[in-house]
Amino acid sequence: MNAINQAAALRLPPRQPLLTRAQTWTHKHLFPSIGHGLLTVLVLGLLFWLVPKALGWLIFDATFVGTSRTECNPHGACWLPITQRWNLFVYGFYPEAERWRVTLALVLAVAAFVLLFFRRLDRRLLIGYLALLPLVMWWLLKGGAGLPEISSTRFAGMMVTVFLGTVGMIFALPLGILLALGRRSKKPVIRILSVMYIELVRSVPVISLLFMASLMIQLFLPPGSMFDILLRVQLVLILFTAAYMAETLRGGLQNLPKGQYEAALALGFGYWKTMGQIVLPQVLKQSIAPLLTQFIGLFKETTLVMIVGVLDIVGIAMSTAAAPEWVGYGHEIYIFLAIYFFVVCFALSRYARHLEKKLEQNRS
Repeated sequence: MNAINQAAALRLPPRQPLLTRAQTWTHKHLFPSIGHGLLTVLVLGLLFWLVPKALGWLIFDATFVGTSRTECNPHGACWLPITQRWNLFVYGFYPEAERWRVTLALVLAVAAFVLLFFRRLDRRLLIGYLALLPLVMWWLLKGGAGLPEISSTRFAGMMVTVFLGTVGMIFALPLGILLALGRRSKKPVIRILSVMYIELVRSVPVISLLFMASLMIQLFLPPGSMFDILLRVQLVLILFTAAYMAETLRGGLQNLPKGQYEAALALGFGYWKTMGQIVLPQVLKQSIAPLLTQFIGLFKETTLVMIVGVLDIVGIAMSTAAAPEWVGYGHEIYIFLAIYFFVVCFALSRYARHLEKKLEQNRS
């Protein structure tokens, strides 16, 4: 065994010292030529000049604690509009005594994302968790079955954004898979209906669909009946995202070699068994990056619901910026929004990269 290890060590190239590797990387990526070197020096100079000023304004000279704008430091950012209205940003107009339900719903949504990183977790348990998550979140937020009912008109802030994004992600993918399979179906009726739906939805801006959901759906319901506005906009976001996912998955289905289908047919597999056990697992692996990109787009599109009267975190931010006591502090409010969406979208993009690396390791 020692002889084998020694032989393997002799075949491997000698490992360079850390300093040598750092110099090699610096020369290759930062100073490969005179032009690139000058550009690198210019960028580093700008960073050394801008970063301390930005950190000073954002953090070191900023005001985080206080009760009114008179306590804000004029030389730094004033985060009091955020800290003073933090509960409004997170819980909206939810009753204070029931806010534990919102906290629990948010924790369950974040836990779903965290569980995706556990490789040893049984996938059936994860799928079951994701399938039950929308129902549990709606029960916690809306109430009923032992919990006091809360009107959805009191839903606002971060809870709306997280609910719409999480539920939209969970339901859009299976619907997109069905639409992609329907578009490639050999049955003309299913294929034509799938093509009509996908092309119609993709040719219409999502904001027009939100207006239709807000104004027109109620006209087709029986008199006296109500369809919750939050569920209406949630349905629109799901249907809109599913149409784009269907096209992404259709491309993956077309790129799969025909031999996969022929081998399944030779083994006596039926249509759904072929798709579920052979075709779709490969297609989903190949489509990880574009699907996660569409999920990120869905999360950002939840901000459009403010236009139809659903106050998400952007709506709360705009109302805060327009409040008389915080007029003039819009920069801090919108910087907070930018940081919030960057953290969420960056986490999703890193998860996409994590899955891509796993796929590359499995192929090698």
